[in-house]
Amino acid sequence: MKNLSNKVVVITGAGSGIGRALAVNLAGKGARLALSDVDTDGLAETAVLAEKAGSPDVRTARLDVADREAFASYAASVAEHFGQVNVVVNNAGVALAGDVVDLEYQDMEWIVGINFWGVVHGTKEFLPHLIASGDGHVVNLSSLFGLLAMPGQSAYNATKFAVRGFTEALREEMLIAGHKVGVTSVHPGGIKTAIARNARVSDKEDKAATAKLFDEKLAKMTPERAAEIIVRGIVKNQARVLVGLDAHALHTFQKFTGSRYEDVVALVSKRVLPAKAV
Repeated sequence: MKNLSNKVVVITGAGSGIGRALAVNLAGKGARLALSDVDTDGLAETAVLAEKAGSPDVRTARLDVADREAFASYAASVAEHFGQVNVVVNNAGVALAGDVVDLEYQDMEWIVGINFWGVVHGTKEFLPHLIASGDGHVVNLSSLFGLLAMPGQSAYNATKFAVRGFTEALREEMLIAGHKVGVTSVHPGGIKTAIARNARVSDKEDKAATAKLFDEKLAKMTPERAAEIIVRGIVKNQARVLVGLDAHALHTFQKFTGSRYEDVVALVSKRVLPAKAV
């Protein structure tokens, strides 16, 4: 896919952050957009920005990606409206912080429903349309935490590792079948979004301190720059896209140290992570 002009691109979680930045970036390239989010106010703002950026057709809808029936209905309506689908970006995601011993099952089910099943739903429901287009692409947002694990992020790690495995297997399947559908797994590091501020946390976590650490120390890249890198990865049909110097550095560190990275991460994290609430 060398040209995104007039291509139909579906983006979940488009109400803010990377999703919004992708929508505006692709709009500037002439793409037609199907945008969704649970945040309808943010979604409306994104639609205005995308139209101003040059998209010839922007369609919005409120969508809970964890709702399988709703996603199936949404996919059918998008295909009917546009007549084709070329790119699906499964971007919607949430965060959950807390040690395993402190996490509640309902919160773990919540993050799996959105971060993993949301990706599965988006892929499954749109894949027949992508195959039929003869020029399709699936883009699934994993994370730097889909490449290495971090303490206090077990549930988030689990979903992002799952997205990575699901996406890599899908790419292999498309190659074996000879379908003209590219598949890309995206692994952002710290991006300046509201994900930490909107996260759920266990009762033992200091949410404000955790969000402050992410916003002030870890989030280094703008969503707009992240979108540029991701779109370039789509055009180049890259299997894996690392976003940010931190993603590249820590991925390289993990490859060279093997499982020993866990000991190093535990030692450093003990010194820098916020203290637990009493």
